[in-house]
Amino acid sequence: MTDAKNLTQLGKHVETPQSPEQAVLEAVPFQRGDGPPAIVRFTCPEFTSLCPVTGQPDFAHIVIDYAPDEMLVESKSLKLFMTSFRNHGAFHEECTVMIGRRIVEVTKPLWLRVGGYWFPRGGIPIDVFWQTGAPPKDVWLPDTGVAPYRGRG
Repeated sequence: MTDAKNLTQLGKHVETPQSPEQAVLEAVPFQRGDGPPAIVRFTCPEFTSLCPVTGQPDFAHIVIDYAPDEMLVESKSLKLFMTSFRNHGAFHEECTVMIGRRIVEVTKPLWLRVGGYWFPRGGIPIDVFWQTGAPPKDVWLPDTGVAPYRGRG
């Protein structure tokens, strides 16, 4: 059983952080084992942030794939981190890359990619992709399952 005594949010009442900078992203130990690395996917189909110019909400479908090494993202802390963007004013590109970099900082995975599929504003969707490098050899990496432009499907 995983020792969770160092976690500050799991199993506790925690207020939603007011910004991504205030959000505490936590990790738990992981034993990888032999063979190709596992790919872990988190999908956030209702991600929201604020336009830094107008203050209006922006919406995205975020897909995070990563190959953990020794640490896993603790999912409650990830949910709180993702929710903290609701009050955060930043462009699509900054939000998407910030998500990937914070997870890398906390978990130091073998590999990570994040896809931000942003809903159109002004008729133009902006999809943002960031990854740490080439995926590990011999991993099964499924398609993200998100249409590049949701207006077509």
